Amino acid sequence: MGSQERRGQIIFLNGTSSSGKSSIAGQLLLMLDPPHFHMSVDAINGMRAKQKTSELDDAQLESVLARTRAGFHRAVAGMAEAGNDVIVDHVLSEPWRLLDCLAVMAGYRVVFVGVRCAPAELERRERERGDRTPGAALAQEPLVHAHGRYDVECDTTATSPYDCAVRISDFLRSGQVPATFDQLRSQLLGGISVCRAQPEEGEAVLQ
Repeated sequence: MGSQERRGQIIFLNGTSSSGKSSIAGQLLLMLDPPHFHMSVDAINGMRAKQKTSELDDAQLESVLARTRAGFHRAVAGMAEAGNDVIVDHVLSEPWRLLDCLAVMAGYRVVFVGVRCAPAELERRERERGDRTPGAALAQEPLVHAHGRYDVECDTTATSPYDCAVRISDFLRSGQVPATFDQLRSQLLGGISVCRAQPEEGEAVLQ
């Protein structure tokens, strides 16, 4: 590869299933220059062999899911390292996922975006989609946002994906320096880039 001018920027959308992350990402792709990549954990999961995955026992499935997510984090960092701007669509419903992202994405410009939605609306969207386990989003809600802060927050309960994307775009244009990932890294990892690709014993693995 030729000379690289810069690392890419990572816009990290975190929220429960059905909170509207993918719709916001789609709007950002239409707005932002240079062209961005939308990298979704659902898309990575969808690349795995479905039949073979269904044959795994619980312990094997937990290990495969953990490796999938750890690989996803490193794929995002790899794209950014090559100079690509990336929009990440993720569900940080296990503590290790955030810790791993903080470690793997150290040194990158990460704009951390919290995507929230009211419980009743999450339930409605789950029913309408029909491809999600009922109650999954509500179970994820207290876990996904447990770290408590973001550079930008959006509530999709009554705000359109377009307007949420505008809010994120406005932050990018404002010249503000995204600091939340660095602050969380210092708080949770002591600024040391160490990571763990497997969940601790007792941590739930939400598919």
